[in-house]
Amino acid sequence: MRKVFYFIILIAIVYFTYTYRENIILLYNEYFVPIESKVTKLEKNKYYRDYNYTYAKNVDNFIPESKDDLINIYYTIVNSGMDNFTFYCSRKYEDCVNDINDIANNQNLISNINNFVHPYNSFKSIITEVESTGKVSLKIDKVYDDEMIVILNYKLDEIIKKTIKDSDTLKEKLKKVHDYIINNTTYDKDRSDKKIVKYKSDNAYGVLIENYGLCGGYTDAMMLFLEKFNIPNYKISTENHVWNYVKLDDKWLHIDLTWDDPITEDNKSVLDDSFFLITDEELAKMEKEEHNYNTDIFK
Repeated sequence: MRKVFYFIILIAIVYFTYTYRENIILLYNEYFVPIESKVTKLEKNKYYRDYNYTYAKNVDNFIPESKDDLINIYYTIVNSGMDNFTFYCSRKYEDCVNDINDIANNQNLISNINNFVHPYNSFKSIITEVESTGKVSLKIDKVYDDEMIVILNYKLDEIIKKTIKDSDTLKEKLKKVHDYIINNTTYDKDRSDKKIVKYKSDNAYGVLIENYGLCGGYTDAMMLFLEKFNIPNYKISTENHVWNYVKLDDKWLHIDLTWDDPITEDNKSVLDDSFFLITDEELAKMEKEEHNYNTDIFK
């Protein structure tokens, strides 16, 4: 009789295990597998930038315990160039899911990350999926695809070969690039004023390949050259504008190609350099409205 009882219990266990095997595996993974082992391994592409900022820093710990940790994780993943990534909240971080939802729904906060990464790793959108268990999955849709990057890299080398001399100083190189971009780019008024999209003018492809640009395109194009010349830099943005911030001769200086390529009433092409390598103080004296940026973010 006892053997029959044990046999029935064994059959019940086998049946239960088979029927609810997926739930058992999930429970095992949730409570017994260390979360460190479930985090996606970070892989950095060649456009990864080894820079840390006041706003965000590169990290190697992907188990956040605060909102600042979350921002650093988002930045590190975007900066790495990865398209998909999974990480987990610390079990001690009770507000983690709420904080992630706050970040994911704050487009200004998320988009600021693009200012600090290489243009080729910048994103059009980030889809965040978060589970009550603390599992967070990011899917990143990038601005530049592989074909655009190949074409742009070829164009960069071509422009440098035609316009830059080995004997040029860094300032001379930047001035030549500044002038080349302005002389070969038309501001895309149809897109800015009428919302008519004909070109990729909001990124470097529109500026360097299609020869039409908006402020985002001018800034990305310049940033690609800054990266080529190994000059520390990032982008500064306001609600309606973006431009380059550059470290040259131990000073941080502004370059705004959009404002150096003004639109005249008779549509004549103008090459200006009023916003080429100017200080914070000079920028504030020249134009305050469009360049009134958040100095807590862009230090």
